[in-house]
Amino acid sequence: MSRILVVEDESAIAELISINLRHAGFEVTLAGSAAQAQAEVDGVLPDLVLLDWMLPGQSGVALARQWRASARTRELPVIMLTARAEEVDKIAGLDAGADDYITKPFSTNELLARIRAVLRRKAPEALDSAVEVGPLLLDPGTRRVSRDGVEVKLGPTEFRLLHFLMTHPERVHSRPQLLDRVWGDHVFIEERTIDVHVKRLREALERVQCARMIETVRGAGYRLTQQAGALSA
Repeated sequence: MSRILVVEDESAIAELISINLRHAGFEVTLAGSAAQAQAEVDGVLPDLVLLDWMLPGQSGVALARQWRASARTRELPVIMLTARAEEVDKIAGLDAGADDYITKPFSTNELLARIRAVLRRKAPEALDSAVEVGPLLLDPGTRRVSRDGVEVKLGPTEFRLLHFLMTHPERVHSRPQLLDRVWGDHVFIEERTIDVHVKRLREALERVQCARMIETVRGAGYRLTQQAGALSA
């Protein structure tokens, strides 16, 4: 389930957005000011931020620039949602780092479509669409992993780890990167814990001869490939 931070100081609008997003299957957190928004982002990075321009304390545009200047939040997906509809305002918002710009009043269906589009571009692992790499099929909606109809039983952490690796196949991920993207940068665990979960994931995938899809790249981290063994009859 994708986590969306809605930064909006008008409570009625914030609640309307929140209701529609939750009905669409998103997890929603509300922030009524730039300071609140920064506190939420400092705690846990959301999958996407809906950001108003006019906020108490600091403008949404200034906040977007601040996030783009930080290595931790540089890739954070941001959609400006504001009543400022002049072309110069749209240019300023996009130049500040927003991935999209929507003006009020807005269509709920269009808002949801824009959110899904940004998530597809910026954070594909946040979407609930099924992922297929080689013979493995992972469905986030049903929390199932299978090969040729044979289901693989995974714990929640191993499922998240495999989901991330399958949405970024053939790329080497260091242990710190996996800690950040799978566990969240707000969770403090030892890097060797990752090795334990990788071992458990391989043991589960061995049932369908897919354990060797998880490769150890010595001195670098882990990678998921499309190669798997033949499935026994």
